[in-house]
Parts: sequence; structure tokens; C-alpha cells
Amino acid sequence: MAGALCGAVALGGQAQAAVATNTSALRAAVTLEGVMEHLEAFQTIADENDGNRAAGTSGHDASVNYVEGLLQDAGYSTWRQPFTYERTDFTGTALSQTAPGAEDYTFGVDFYPMDYSGGGTVTAAVTAVDINLGGDRASTSGCEAADFAGFPAGNIALIQRGSCDFAVKADNAAAAGATAVIVFNQGNVVAGDDRLSVFGGTLGEPVRGIPVVSASFAAGETWANTAGLVLSLAVEVNITQVQTENLLADTPTGRGDRTVVVGGHLDSVSEGPGINDNGSGTAATLETALKMAELGITPTNRVRFAFWSGEEDGLIGSSYYVSQLSTRDIKNTALNLNFDMVGSPNAVNFVYDGDGDALGVSGPNGSGLIESVFTGFFTSQGSASVPTDFDGRSDYFAFIEAGIPAGGLFTGAEGIKSAEEAAVFGGTAGIAYDPCYHSACDDIDNLDAQTLDIMSDAIAHATLTFAQTTSAVNGTGKGKGKGTIEWQYKGAKALR
Repeated sequence: MAGALCGAVALGGQAQAAVATNTSALRAAVTLEGVMEHLEAFQTIADENDGNRAAGTSGHDASVNYVEGLLQDAGYSTWRQPFTYERTDFTGTALSQTAPGAEDYTFGVDFYPMDYSGGGTVTAAVTAVDINLGGDRASTSGCEAADFAGFPAGNIALIQRGSCDFAVKADNAAAAGATAVIVFNQGNVVAGDDRLSVFGGTLGEPVRGIPVVSASFAAGETWANTAGLVLSLAVEVNITQVQTENLLADTPTGRGDRTVVVGGHLDSVSEGPGINDNGSGTAATLETALKMAELGITPTNRVRFAFWSGEEDGLIGSSYYVSQLSTRDIKNTALNLNFDMVGSPNAVNFVYDGDGDALGVSGPNGSGLIESVFTGFFTSQGSASVPTDFDGRSDYFAFIEAGIPAGGLFTGAEGIKSAEEAAVFGGTAGIAYDPCYHSACDDIDNLDAQTLDIMSDAIAHATLTFAQTTSAVNGTGKGKGKGTIEWQYKGAKALR
């Protein structure tokens, strides 16, 4: 898939045209076999390190050593950026039905604790609060104290997502005497958002005095329709200090005042090896860097290949990196290309909607042109692509908050593939893009080779296109500067 293809770009609203870049040689060099070699290495590392490559573990350390060794051998200047943060683990957390009948529910599939949930064990009857299971499922459940009129103190409050912050719902429930809160997904259709599955949510500080968890719409609907329901919920909150590091590698040449930051997160979740999430994005980025060096490509602009840590705990590494940039550093960062999950087994070719014309949320000035480079590539290959929005779930977030243009690729996580998407991209409608998302089965078999192949070509094409552009490539130039960005960002978790 390396036919001649040239890209011409001019970011930042510049009238000056860029020199067209022929990316065919690099795309020919970046092969599926080469990317898979790195993914096999990541799988071996996980197998030898408790089955995962999570931040702060020996598996992540070994992943950093592997990537750094190859980059150094290729002639890159590498450096590590250490940082420390607190991670919340929920070992011992469980949910089960004790009446009528007995059933155990699966952590991370049926329910998940919200950030700033309290700990504790509760067995109690369940009372639904002003929910709407019909029609468009519009819901203000739990948003007003009046919703809890007559609520039996001591019961578990079953609340539907919608309209107001989770914190408001939880605090109203606690004030009414609820001993625990379950907020189940709304069950409606929202472009770019999954309103059916279990979701990550945050209450914001302070830590609440009662357990608060999210749940899937299907689970909430079942519970709401079960007479005499009694649930037993145990939430165990464990705080650990994580010491980890980002790995960065700079091309030996190229303009430092037009640095192109290309990368994705190297860490996995603790539940599995993280081969699609995000071994796929980092393997393709690594192979692009190695082949650029092997071909002797001398970029016009410095390319900084970034392998972030702590993404799975809240975009920690990338946010920390941006927080350490001065105002001048931010102005000297041309753009960020982010590649997170590019080999999903039930994939869609998603491109971040940089100009916001499809989904209404745009990135900083220049992000639309990044989008057009990707969409133009797919068109040239006879492949389709569809937009996905900047929803704050991946490592581009800190960059766009700092006024830096961003874009990238994504092939789907826990969201459900529609019939329309299956008609265009193949695969199976009605199941997740990646059924092994954040699970032990996200292993070397959890990939679609054809998707990973074209995505790797797209990564190589965009990286070289922006490395060689002669136009000014800065975005808004309104960076917040060193120390003014909250690097322990929790935006990966929904607020409402």
C-alpha cells in the first residue's frame, strides 16, 4: 500500500504553500511485519511480567528499555522524563444480587467505581430514582433533591445518567440517606459517546462517604425492572504511589521551533498486555521512526517521538509533559499527532474531527488541516474514514488545551459498531469495536491485520508530511506556559 502519494499542507492559516512530500518510500518501508515484530516483543514482555505493561511496573520498564534501545541504535537522541502520581486501585471491589435469586456481576463490564467514590460494603434494597427507560430516555434522574421524596433511608439509590454532574446526583442521594449509589448509563444515542456500556466517571473532590459506581444501561434497566431487588456492593479503594517515566526521542536534525510531536501511550492497563491498547499505536510509531532513520530522511522540522506513560490512569504522562513546557516551548511545538488503538479487531477508520465540522468540537487552529491530511490519505487508498471528536480520552488533550494543533487516528474501543459502519468497514454490527478493551484478552491475537496495515501507512504518511512542510505550523500561540496546566488531569473520566 505504498503507491506514490504526496501531501501539501500549510497550517496556522498561512498563505504560504508547503512543498509537496512524497511519502511512498517511507510507507513501503513501514511494513505490517515490522510493526508486528514490535507487538510480539510487547506480548513477550507482558508474559514475563505478570501479564501486563502498566505504568510503574516491571512490564512498563521493560517496554521502555526495548523501545529506547532500538531508537538509540537508529541514531536518535533519547531522554526519559520521570514523574510520580497516585493511582487508585479497586482490588476487592465486587457487586452481586442477593434477592430475588443470586447473581454476580463483572467488574469493569457491568459496573465500575467512580473517581472519589467512598469505600465500604453495603447490602440493601434498591430504589430507582426518577428514571426514564422509554422513548429517547431523556433523564434528569437525581438532579434535584425533590427526586428523592419518599426515598427509603438505607437503600441503594439507582440513578440514570443524564443532564447534571454525577457529583450532584451522588450528593443528593447521600443527603436523602442512600447508603450507596449506582449511576447507570443513559441508554440514548449521543454522537461520539457510548451511552450504553459501563463508563468511567468522576465525582471530583472530595472523596464521598458512600460507595458510588457506574453501570451499563442493560444492567440498570434489568435492576429497575426487578421487584424486591437486593444488591450487595463492596468498594475497596487502595491508593498507591506510581513512579514512572515518559520516553522521548528527537531526530538529530530539523527546526526546533517547529517541533512535531508524534506518539501514543506505551503503558497498558493492569488487566492485560495492552497489545491493541496501545501497543498498536506505539509499535507503528516506533517502526515509522526506525524506517525514517534507516532511509536517511533529514526532516525540515524536528520530530519528537513520544511514548507516554500513565495514560490509563488519567492521561498523566502527556499532561505532565505539556505542564513542563514554557510559553516559548509551546509556541515552538508545531503540532501533536496521537495514535491510540489502531488495530481494533472490529475496526472503523476514525480520524479526529480537527475542524469540528462533523461533531461540533474543533481543535486549535491548524487541527482541521491535520484532519485533512489523514482523510486525504484514506481517500487516495480507496478507503473510507469517519470523524471522531476530541472527547478528552487520549493524550492529545493537554496539547489542545495549550493551544497546540492536534490530530490522529483511532479504530474504536468499547463503543458498539453500527450497522452503517459495518456496511462500510466490514466486521460485525452490534458488538464492540474492541471486545477485549481493557481486558486480559487484549493480546497478540486481538488485532485486525488489514486495519493495522493501513493505519501504519497513514501514520508514516502524516509524520513525514508534517516533518517536511516548509510552512509555519504553529497553532493559536496562546499556550498557558509552564506550571499552569493541571497535569494530573482527570478528564479521561466523564463528569456527567
